[in-house]
Amino acid sequence: MELEKLINNDLKEAMKAKDKRKLEALRAIKSALLLEKTGKDVPEGEIPDSVEVKLLRKLVKQRKDAAAIYREQNRPDLAEEEEYQASIIEKYLPQQLTEEQVEIIIDKVIQDMEAKSMKDMGKVMGQATKVIAGRADNKLVSQIVRKKLMELEKQR
Repeated sequence: MELEKLINNDLKEAMKAKDKRKLEALRAIKSALLLEKTGKDVPEGEIPDSVEVKLLRKLVKQRKDAAAIYREQNRPDLAEEEEYQASIIEKYLPQQLTEEQVEIIIDKVIQDMEAKSMKDMGKVMGQATKVIAGRADNKLVSQIVRKKLMELEKQR
């Protein structure tokens, strides 16, 4: 709910400043939030923080994918617009963890779960994604978990 208030305040500021580019990005966020809010999975119109983060990540990914396509099509003007919108949306995401911080968290999860081999990958990934919750890319988490579990197998 805090995100929605923040977006509304920033929308007002962008309108006052007549910043059309920022306004477009903020309206995209607000629209996605409203769609999510009216969905059947959201009780009483309250969107959980984890869903908000997932939604923002999806919007950023869409913008970056579109920008990459525009660059391939030799349309830097459109690519720049998509990248700008992605940068605005990213400001509302939680601070990302560094790779070292992710490794420390995963080491603790592996130790707590007493994981010993690749067979434990699913359990470790489940717990690690709960702990990290949107503060790091799941692809990175998966790579680190795999690397750490393989190292444990080799030590045995």
